[in-house]
Amino acid sequence: MDLMKGKKGIIFGVSNTHGIAYGIAKQLFEAGADIAFTYAGETMEKRVRPIAEGMNAKLIMSCDVTNEAEVEAVFKECEKVYGKLDFVIHAVAFAPKEALMGRFIDTTKDAWNTALGVSSYSLVTVAKYAEPIMNEGSSIFALTYLGSILSVPSYNVMGVAKAALESAMRFLAVDLGPKGIRVNCLSSGPVKTLASMGISGFSKMLKAAVMRAPLKKNVALEDVGKAGLFLASDLSSGVTGEVIYCDCGCHSAYASAEEMDLLGNAE
Repeated sequence: MDLMKGKKGIIFGVSNTHGIAYGIAKQLFEAGADIAFTYAGETMEKRVRPIAEGMNAKLIMSCDVTNEAEVEAVFKECEKVYGKLDFVIHAVAFAPKEALMGRFIDTTKDAWNTALGVSSYSLVTVAKYAEPIMNEGSSIFALTYLGSILSVPSYNVMGVAKAALESAMRFLAVDLGPKGIRVNCLSSGPVKTLASMGISGFSKMLKAAVMRAPLKKNVALEDVGKAGLFLASDLSSGVTGEVIYCDCGCHSAYASAEEMDLLGNAE
């Protein structure tokens, strides 16, 4: 498939071959895209570099998305290597582990600032430095989750961060729209990744998603990868300011028949 042949872009957040970011990168690469990769620190380089080299990346750079100077340096290097970009993917999120346990009301200010800084404000920083080197008709999108609009057990401050991310996306879509740059979010259903396993009770979230989803299954990495390919490609040329759900329909269901049956004949 040559859907992305001649298209150049960068993805922030690939960390291993089991994550959503990798699933998207794989689909883009197989469709012909030329992808740059970033990693956060020496430890992550050991994981990311083999993946990036396996996809013939011309640019592999360290980048702490909370460090504006490092983000700026990445895009300056992108301009040297690629000229203009056609897509930018934000797949970065973090909250302290203790903030993903217990009650949300116990969230500390430090945990709040960390979660929103890494997971939300970084999209603004990335878009700011990407803008000057984006082609007309290009795409920026970020990964989000249903916890942005619904209270999900143990998701806690990350839900607030994803809500802020989605709101920022809409404002960025308005700012960048006149230049022909689309900005969206991709909301995946729960996928068993190294990051998600750090959420307390995540295995129950997987089971609950299957029960509630109209398709009666969990979304697969390949499914999310294809949705990411759609958003990065010209197929989504008329889509901006949107949250696109790829969760087997889980977000659309109030309750499953099985859940209602558990209530018996109660009136």
